[in-house]
Amino acid sequence: MRYKIILFFFLIFWGVMVVRLYQISIKSNFYYEKLAKENIERKLYIKPVRGEIIDISGKLLAMNRIGFSISIVPHLEQSSQQLVSVVDNLVKTFPDLNKTVMLEVYKKFNSPYNHKYIKVIDFVRYSDMMRAYPVLSLQENIQIEAENKRYYPYGKYTAHIIGYTGKSNDKENAQDFTTEEVGVIGKSGLESYYNDTLQGELGYFVNKVTATNKEVDVLSHQKPVENRNLVLSLDIDLQMMIYDRMKNLTGTAVVMRTNGEILAAISTPGFDPNLFVGGISSKDWTLLQEDPALPFTNKFINGTYPPGSTIKMGVAIASSQSGKGTIFQNEHCSGHITIGKSGHKFRCWKKNGHGGVDLRKAIRESCDVFFYNKSLDIGIDALSKSLKSIGLGVKTGVDLPHEYEGVIPDQAWKNARYKQPWYKGETVISAIGQGYVNVTPMQIARYTALLATSGLVTPHFAKVIDGIPIHNKFEPAKLDPKVMDQIRLGMYDVCNTPGGTAYAHLRDLPIIVAGKTGTSQVVAIPQSVIKRAEESDMEYWQRSHALLTTYAPYDDPQYIVTVIVEHGGHGGGTNGPIVADIYKWMNTRGYFPKDDNATAEPTQPDKIANNKNANQ
Repeated sequence: MRYKIILFFFLIFWGVMVVRLYQISIKSNFYYEKLAKENIERKLYIKPVRGEIIDISGKLLAMNRIGFSISIVPHLEQSSQQLVSVVDNLVKTFPDLNKTVMLEVYKKFNSPYNHKYIKVIDFVRYSDMMRAYPVLSLQENIQIEAENKRYYPYGKYTAHIIGYTGKSNDKENAQDFTTEEVGVIGKSGLESYYNDTLQGELGYFVNKVTATNKEVDVLSHQKPVENRNLVLSLDIDLQMMIYDRMKNLTGTAVVMRTNGEILAAISTPGFDPNLFVGGISSKDWTLLQEDPALPFTNKFINGTYPPGSTIKMGVAIASSQSGKGTIFQNEHCSGHITIGKSGHKFRCWKKNGHGGVDLRKAIRESCDVFFYNKSLDIGIDALSKSLKSIGLGVKTGVDLPHEYEGVIPDQAWKNARYKQPWYKGETVISAIGQGYVNVTPMQIARYTALLATSGLVTPHFAKVIDGIPIHNKFEPAKLDPKVMDQIRLGMYDVCNTPGGTAYAHLRDLPIIVAGKTGTSQVVAIPQSVIKRAEESDMEYWQRSHALLTTYAPYDDPQYIVTVIVEHGGHGGGTNGPIVADIYKWMNTRGYFPKDDNATAEPTQPDKIANNKNANQ
């Protein structure tokens, strides 16, 4: 037994020795071989030039300014005369530089294991460097490299679309080696969404170096993949026109082709994205954050609004898709309805009612009672399912990051959110785009394209990515042609027939426009209030949001124009003039055929969808 114990420990001892011998002689060899290789080879990466972003006519929306960075050789002592002399000379050459900051940056990245030059100045303009370069280039302790700095010529006009770049953080660097080497990444907008394309791919030199890190030979070289440009469908002239038209308002506008190509998207007020390129100051950041108009919020994909009466065509579609639907059954509007034994009045916007109402009239005059009754016929679950199927309360798929979904509620949603049952009164409120219902302006624009063409498109800004054209996506929807005929006739009436809620401003345009207004209340009206105060007499924050969504030409839908003005009051009165100006401008710029007959009555609306998809 004693011999067995001795043998056991003997085997353990030699087993440990064999494992240790393997680690030292074989496994560690790879590690030390790598270190030895790094002592004779140095790989220097070449930063790619970031791709530019261009509008449909070739105007630069995001470009690169040429400049230089300055780095200091590593391994200088923090308090050494060499380092102090180098930094003092840089401050003397460029008086705006901060000596303390440069020394702190150098200290942070200086270590015995770092053989790379330490960048202490990120960007010096080309013109400033040219006069200093002859002297600085002779100093052996500094390295001058070409750099690019992002610049946005149109500033606030495109801030929410283009976005901006900024210094990459540790998390972003860990996810992508190219980003770590470049040190810059798209932080928002298209700069972020298409960052992998725009930033390109690193090039490199592999150099043979001495023990003192001096280059003696170039072993290999790979050029960077760069200048991957992004061409947009955006028309910057149209974008600026609309922004200037709405600059004193808080709101948003979207102009889109019916194939999904976005021509303009405005969110007011805006901000200057150039503030972020080199790092925004705390003062400027505070001003943006504390502005009650939320200039930093991209309202067309991150702003959620009650859609108001613009949802009513969707309710009609939901009714037609339900086995319980009675969409072609006329309703009588006396100015309100009650539900069950409750005395609560769910009122129509028109105090004395609309009398007998069919679908076309209900859309033209925006009768609430008609849609109250249709929603009660089918219930909230069927209504919610149908509205989501036509693009409301779901992401549009637009090529921007962090798009919001909004809310199209149903019984399950309320139970999960509030642990409460659903009430019929909430169904009728949802049917006029109020209550829990919230959607984004981009969703309304996409939904309007569906009303015009009977199909869902995917909105997008990019038209050509690195030389490759984008294919438009169009998904036909299963809609009742007879219902869609009446919906389109109602939307025609809204803009072209006396009694239409946008007739006053859209009737005399050079092209025929169809659309729907909406007025979204932001405060509840007590039952005791018989006559509601005029919007103009209310405090600003209590005024309703104004909505108007349209398409044109009526007989051959090509363009969608959707406008929302926060606390703007009535959609027709506030947004009508804005939409009219947009269409007039587009007409003068050749967006519409010159022979379009703006006075013609609508004919054969059932053929609209069949004629529209040639450009999908």
